[in-house]
Amino acid sequence: MRETREQLETMVETRLAELFPGVELVDLEVRGHPAATVTLFIDRAGGVDLDLCAAVSEALGELRERYALEVSSPGLDRRLRKPEHFAAQIGRVVAAQTTDPVDGRRNFRGVLAAADGQSVTLTLEDGQDVTLPLAGLAKAHVVYTHEPPRRRT
Repeated sequence: MRETREQLETMVETRLAELFPGVELVDLEVRGHPAATVTLFIDRAGGVDLDLCAAVSEALGELRERYALEVSSPGLDRRLRKPEHFAAQIGRVVAAQTTDPVDGRRNFRGVLAAADGQSVTLTLEDGQDVTLPLAGLAKAHVVYTHEPPRRRT
């Protein structure tokens, strides 16, 4: 029997905390069935390099026995899942998709103006703000631009 995404996430976070203090599991993706691939997106202060990815993969041998395992940095278009992920990206352009329509739509793109433990607020291109509940987000990620983050005045 395969573990749930939440079980895998808990197992990986526990192992990372034991062996790699300061390394954060940013996201975990499971694709394919029955021969599933598990992709871990990790981060740490100063960034992620190939040596860290290889060390994490090696340390998770029991996971590699059950899944095809990939370990990667979150990249420039990093995914946002946890309240602290959003809070760290205030002023950046974010794309978000909701599970249910908000004001008749599910896809949003704008500058992340505010974030707390319950919701995020985006300032859309037309200048309007939309507040989206975290629990209602299917996915969200930073949209890489060459411009520095914008701060609300």
